[in-house]
Amino acid sequence: MKFLLLSVALCGSLAAISLTASAQQTNTTTADPYANNPNPGATVFPLAAPLGVNSGAVRSPLEGATNTGRFSADSWTYGNAYDAPAGSRIWNPVMAKLRGGGKVTGGTIFSANDPSTYCAMANAGYDFTWMEMQHSQHNWDEVSRMWRTCPHAAVPGVRVAYTDEREIQHALDAGAMVLVVPTIDTVEEAQEVVNWAYFPPLGRRSNGGGQAFSQEVWGGVPGGYRATANDNLVLVLMIETMEGVENAAQIAKVPGVDAIFAASGDLGNFSGYRQGTPDYERIINIVHDAAIDAGIRLCGSLAWRDRPDFTCFQAGSETAAISRGVTQELGELKNTQGRVLEGPFANDNAK
Repeated sequence: MKFLLLSVALCGSLAAISLTASAQQTNTTTADPYANNPNPGATVFPLAAPLGVNSGAVRSPLEGATNTGRFSADSWTYGNAYDAPAGSRIWNPVMAKLRGGGKVTGGTIFSANDPSTYCAMANAGYDFTWMEMQHSQHNWDEVSRMWRTCPHAAVPGVRVAYTDEREIQHALDAGAMVLVVPTIDTVEEAQEVVNWAYFPPLGRRSNGGGQAFSQEVWGGVPGGYRATANDNLVLVLMIETMEGVENAAQIAKVPGVDAIFAASGDLGNFSGYRQGTPDYERIINIVHDAAIDAGIRLCGSLAWRDRPDFTCFQAGSETAAISRGVTQELGELKNTQGRVLEGPFANDNAK
């Protein structure tokens, strides 16, 4: 009898623990928009169309609606459900520094795919990390893992490979808050980037979830991620070709563009002239003038940190940073290894 009573009590305790855990699980914040389905089968939708009946919603609005008359996408008045709360402040330090006129620098992650190396770069003192996705072999699973390991060190940033919805959506849903897009040649391409980079009403970014929405990344920012992401994302478009130079003034004026990047290497590649020659310097000055006239920031290689009006930069890679760090650390002890006459470390000069 005592065993039976004990069993009943134990089952009751386990049930209570299970219910508590279930309740806690339901209330857990998640980046997955499909995770919670409260009261399945019992939810009421008072404004839903009647079962099996044409409601006439195209012709007539529901009572109390802001948008009246026949439905039209062109005349639709966007609602305020996702407005940033009044008095919301910028929480992205890169955006804050750019707006304040400061110089920002991104440390390039080119070959590393492990979180420890990434976090070492992110904590090294850069304003943001420049995750290289155009010229490297990284994939988005690796990038997402690195970013979520230490999201609040340097701001996660990325140069994507091209200007399509999939590439940009992957970057932003993973947590990027500095978005660099290469080889922008036309206003139409610039507008396409803006469309995929920003939530409505400025752009057409889908609100589909991802780790950016989680509490561990940006879910806990003041005002909420969805409501404040547009104000905090830093968008940089790269001018790299002669067509891009020709259209730079118009590209720089596309709403949502925060900076244009004068690509030092590819502007030489596409122009046929080397840095320092009059033809090369002319095209750099054209990009410069486009940024100044549009009132946005001008970016380039860190080697141009002292060039007039340049305020955001791409620094070297993680391997270059390791080499520079070792050189500084060892000083005169660098490359003073012992010399041997035989074996895999043998040096011909030692014989």
